Amino acid sequence: MEVATIIVLGVVVSLLASALRILREYERGVVFMLGRFYKVKGPGLVIIIPILQQMVRVDLRTIVLDIPTQDLITRDNVSVKVNAVLYFRVVDSERAIINVENYMEATGQLAQTTLRSVLGQHELDELLAERERLNHDVQQILDQQTDQWGIKVSNVEIKHVDIDESMVRAIAKQAEAERERRAKIIHAEGEQQAAEKLVEAAQQLSQQTGSMQLRYLQTLTEIAGEKSSTIVFPLPLDIMEGLKALLPATQDGSDDKQ
Repeated sequence: MEVATIIVLGVVVSLLASALRILREYERGVVFMLGRFYKVKGPGLVIIIPILQQMVRVDLRTIVLDIPTQDLITRDNVSVKVNAVLYFRVVDSERAIINVENYMEATGQLAQTTLRSVLGQHELDELLAERERLNHDVQQILDQQTDQWGIKVSNVEIKHVDIDESMVRAIAKQAEAERERRAKIIHAEGEQQAAEKLVEAAQQLSQQTGSMQLRYLQTLTEIAGEKSSTIVFPLPLDIMEGLKALLPATQDGSDDKQ
């Protein structure tokens, strides 16, 4: 009798131990009754009827999944290697367990194919310069497709875009040519603006008869300050006419004195 009692007590204790489960704050338990979905329990102390009920634990924390390097060809026929990181979490424990066999593996495989499909529709320049927009596009597509699994994709970040060495040299040459083109355009725009200002200055000088003479005198003053022994300077006709106009007045003044 004592042996039988000990055996019975052992069975009862083992059944009680298997019936009691403790779920943490970030965990939920999907309970099945005879193979059929019963309810989602947790967190805290959960009682499971042995043999009749089974429970599957689900972690609700954000999961960081590293997407392996993917070989793809961009729209402009450039071969690149891209890898990324995926952030997602389970928002519906029931669907995550019932609707898909392994939601971790399914989400990872879907992320790889979606990454190749989306990035392959863009050119290399967009992959390098518009990562934020591409991350958002991939995240939206993954979030829509994993919604039926009870998965919420919160973010996708492209980490590296590896390019062949020959393509890197070609991109460097293209960037250098682009800088030279911009420099030439800026220089041409500066020449155009300077020419416009010169035309405006010439128009203003032409409106006053004595303004050109003053300009010539200013130029002579600037040249005189330089260390040059000989200065060849064209004498404008306007100055000659001005001098001719002054000569009669000078002669008249001398006659009056006499």
